[in-house]
Amino acid sequence: MDSIKNAATQFILTPEYHDLLSIVKGFRNGLVYGAKIRFPHALVMTLLFRRSNFKDMSRFVLKATKQHARNLAFFATIYKTLLIVQRRMHGKERPMDSFLAGLVGGYMVFGENNNVNQQIVLYLFSRIMMGLAKLPVKKNVIAEPTQTFPIFASLVWATVMFLFQNERDVLQPSLQASMQYIYIDSNRWNTLKNFLWHNK
Repeated sequence: MDSIKNAATQFILTPEYHDLLSIVKGFRNGLVYGAKIRFPHALVMTLLFRRSNFKDMSRFVLKATKQHARNLAFFATIYKTLLIVQRRMHGKERPMDSFLAGLVGGYMVFGENNNVNQQIVLYLFSRIMMGLAKLPVKKNVIAEPTQTFPIFASLVWATVMFLFQNERDVLQPSLQASMQYIYIDSNRWNTLKNFLWHNK
């Protein structure tokens, strides 16, 4: 048993296999991270907002977890493979290589418009917008402005509340549902029970 373990250790530490094994580990890490992130989120959201039998609720949680984990694993595989191919073609890794690898991987893995992909892509979009806003400061193009976050926060909330009241159908269904629960359902009750304990 020790000899098999030693041989496997020797194999994974061999430099010429590093690129291949980094792709395998990227797949593994994408799978694990996707499952760790999606399972508790899907479980909590299902318990809070879905009214169904245990079998259907379990199926929904497992399906969402599988999709999130699989997508991150496949994206990591495509991305890392394309980085390695480009590096070997050009003799070094260039700044745009990551952009091209992300472009291809994003289209192939996240190009289908479904709930899980929307959540992942919108999460990334919000983070890169924040990053792009910080980039001119980092590059010393502009001085760091003050009091930008309060303005940004107020504009985001003003916009979402305007859309919810006037053009609700353009918002994501999950956002509509949460805003309905907080801002509209709170206008209705007819007993102490559905005032304090139950929504309806």
